Amino acid sequence: MGFRIVKLPDIGEGVAEAEVSAWHVKVGDVVREDQPLADVMTDKATVEIPSPVSGTVAALGAEAGQMLAVGAELVRLEIEGGDTAPASVPESGVAVAPEVARAQDAAAGQPAAALVPAADGLEPAQPAPGSAAAPKPVEPPKPAPSKPASPAPRPAATAPSSGPPRPAGEKPVASPAVRRRALEAGIDLRQVRGTGPAGRIGHDDLDGFLNAPPEETAPAPAGRVARTGVEEIKVIGLRRRIAQRMADAKRRVAHFSYVEEVDVTAVEELRAALNQRHGASRPKLTLIPFLVQALVRALPDFPQMNAHYDDEAEVIHRHAGIHVGIATQTPSGLMVPVLRHAETRDVWNSAAEVRRLADAARNGLAARDELSGSTITITSLGALGGIVTTPVINRPEVAIIGVNKQVMRPVWRDNAFVPRLTMNLSASFDHRVVDGYDAALFVQALKGLIETPATLFMEA
Repeated sequence: MGFRIVKLPDIGEGVAEAEVSAWHVKVGDVVREDQPLADVMTDKATVEIPSPVSGTVAALGAEAGQMLAVGAELVRLEIEGGDTAPASVPESGVAVAPEVARAQDAAAGQPAAALVPAADGLEPAQPAPGSAAAPKPVEPPKPAPSKPASPAPRPAATAPSSGPPRPAGEKPVASPAVRRRALEAGIDLRQVRGTGPAGRIGHDDLDGFLNAPPEETAPAPAGRVARTGVEEIKVIGLRRRIAQRMADAKRRVAHFSYVEEVDVTAVEELRAALNQRHGASRPKLTLIPFLVQALVRALPDFPQMNAHYDDEAEVIHRHAGIHVGIATQTPSGLMVPVLRHAETRDVWNSAAEVRRLADAARNGLAARDELSGSTITITSLGALGGIVTTPVINRPEVAIIGVNKQVMRPVWRDNAFVPRLTMNLSASFDHRVVDGYDAALFVQALKGLIETPATLFMEA
């Protein structure tokens, strides 16, 4: 019997570490060659690590959610006929099979420490006679002399129930000493029932009010049960990656948002007509492909929006190609597949590619290069979109366009109110490299293109 160490491979250029996002095996499992062992996640993709040989899992190099450096021990396999000596176990919470631990202790010439029950758990047993002397136990510190017991508190005086209540609006009658005590205790004397002559409040009445048990709350209605459980969910994998990226973007990017109302009546009528006419032979059109076409026509006049900002090198990279990130909600979390070279696509091709990318992301089939390299992003909550959103920039990009819900509302046109379908377009920009004036002009350009959709099909 021997051991085979499976190390974390180099899974991408420039990748120095990866997160173990999920384990497919546990200690003691028998695995076959090429059987998946674990999923590891980098900044760019999730990669499945297969077993190079058949064997039994002897140790796991990390817990799910833990980061490992490239070349670090990922899995240790016990294999038949192997001659690999067991490596030392890292002090990082690695799970090791009991038989492997005994083998490692024997190899090191150190017997495994036995555990015996103790008052608060398990403690190492005392060494056998003839072995190295155990350290002399430290005597517990002597308890500090106890303070003299405080005198028992005076029994609380209970306000007699026979005292006449004060008429409504009557000022409470009490001595200055009682009033001072009530003021220091934060008590409104109008709430204290006095038992003295003419309803006078005495010290006993105040003591009874202070020591009265709290009023019991009304019982819950039948069938209503208080929920007391707390579910603990460890943030790992894609969810942790999203959290890190969002926090990094908010911390490092100087966000500002600009919102404009857009009349989408014409573009929605056009979209519905095209879907009705070509629904059986062409992809279904949503608003996103039209917005992509608007970006394609507006960005040449605003190249600073189609850019990346390297804030460490303080360099702006303006891109000629328009690679539109499409924020997509998946069962694992938010992903941003990339519609590459939107400038080469028409509205139909854009619709087909957006649909393909969204399906691939939701099914976990998106390739690494399909999830990186966007130069500007569109985000939309569809029918759930609120009146206004303030989207977070997909760093290192400098602009993101947010689509909100459509609302039918009266609009003043040609000296009369007419019903128009409107939508707010929310855009966020990196104020370090995009000026507010330019951002407003850019959004106004998008507004003009969407409100007159015929211009989206005209050649420049």
